[in-house]
Amino acid sequence: MAKLNVRPLGEKVLVRRLEAEGKTAGGIVLPDSAKEKPRRGKVEAVGEGRLSDDGKRVALQVKKGDEVLFASYGGTEIKLGAEEYLILDESDVLAVLE
Repeated sequence: MAKLNVRPLGEKVLVRRLEAEGKTAGGIVLPDSAKEKPRRGKVEAVGEGRLSDDGKRVALQVKKGDEVLFASYGGTEIKLGAEEYLILDESDVLAVLE
């Protein structure tokens, strides 16, 4: 199977979700059905930025490789090969984890 390349457009960001925790803080192992979808991910690709009112590109605040927190119900889920990704607006990214 050929490798798929995805280039987000405009102010879109391609994010790969990080794995959900399998245990609670108290040590209880959670089944897959009880796990929440993680709201943390790694930025895999970014668009060129949004267009300002005067027609110039405004660079995004996130870059490839950043670990981010994003809104729970934001974005569009896509599947590329065996991996699942989210395409988010930059406004759906809440914070960059440093």
